[in-house]
Amino acid sequence: MKRALLTGITGQDGSYLAELLLTKGYEVHGIIRRASTFNTGRLDAIYADPHSPKNRLFLHYGDLSDASAIARLVAKIQPDEIYNLAAQSHVRVSFDSPEYTTDITATGVVRLLEAIRETGIRPRFYQASSSEMYGKVREVPQTEDTPFYPRSPYGCAKVYAFWVTVNYRESYGLHASNGILFNHESPRRGETFVTRKITRAVAHIKAGLQDKLFLGNLDAKRDWGYAKEYVEAMWLMLQQDQPDDYVIATNETHSVREFLEHAFGHVGLDYKRHVEIDSRYHRPAEVDLLIGDSSKAKRKLGWEPTTKFAELVKLMVDADVALLEAHRSGRIEVRE
Repeated sequence: MKRALLTGITGQDGSYLAELLLTKGYEVHGIIRRASTFNTGRLDAIYADPHSPKNRLFLHYGDLSDASAIARLVAKIQPDEIYNLAAQSHVRVSFDSPEYTTDITATGVVRLLEAIRETGIRPRFYQASSSEMYGKVREVPQTEDTPFYPRSPYGCAKVYAFWVTVNYRESYGLHASNGILFNHESPRRGETFVTRKITRAVAHIKAGLQDKLFLGNLDAKRDWGYAKEYVEAMWLMLQQDQPDDYVIATNETHSVREFLEHAFGHVGLDYKRHVEIDSRYHRPAEVDLLIGDSSKAKRKLGWEPTTKFAELVKLMVDADVALLEAHRSGRIEVRE
């Protein structure tokens, strides 16, 4: 039985990846931060499923800011694969908390890699890299060879994490791979991220509980895919004989405005009646256009996305409408 260690297991990607690995027969260990309230809601689907092998899921307290704790956990668990999905991942917040973002998103990766090196074990390592590293894009579409030009503290931290992963791969012979994932969404996306902020507002406006939605730049274009499909690409990278770096994307770009049109239109509303621009949500430096070329992943991993943009938007809106109805009726509902 393979053993996997996941940081960020309580996040969108971590919860989907945990489910995937359990179905593949893994023993799954996740690192969670100590908090005064439970923050494991995204793992509810595992515990709620009577057929899920939940007895093979183990959670441990730890934090990427604590090198000694990380080293102890790596030594104790002895994982075959490590997936680093933890980060301060909100781009706008990174401008307000650049030091914290750098400590977790960049230096935290070094702590993990050092824990691997110092314990002497040889797990395969996955680093969650980001399309935000491309920032002010140097070419369209973006590939594994496109130069980075980050436009936020988050993007800068991810660039460091990318290159230190490459450095440890080349310096110490680690099986360490970077997945350069473009925007990927789902009903489990955090409510402060623009896509989920939109779909949640659509549900509330449709129900008469809200009237206005305040957003920043509606013309920013992103390559949006379905997170549940993207975690399979992570797993596939660590099944290869040789480590490498891969762009994971849909090869399509759509604006925030298009997302609004599809989301509001799905429930018969006109977004122009409800959306207002708030300068507080503008970034000091904007990323205008992201679109990834994932042909390498298709060629070498056999991976390609199947959920189209419009389908993804509708899926998220329907999930938030159902979630709101469940809350209002007092039912407990596990998000897809």
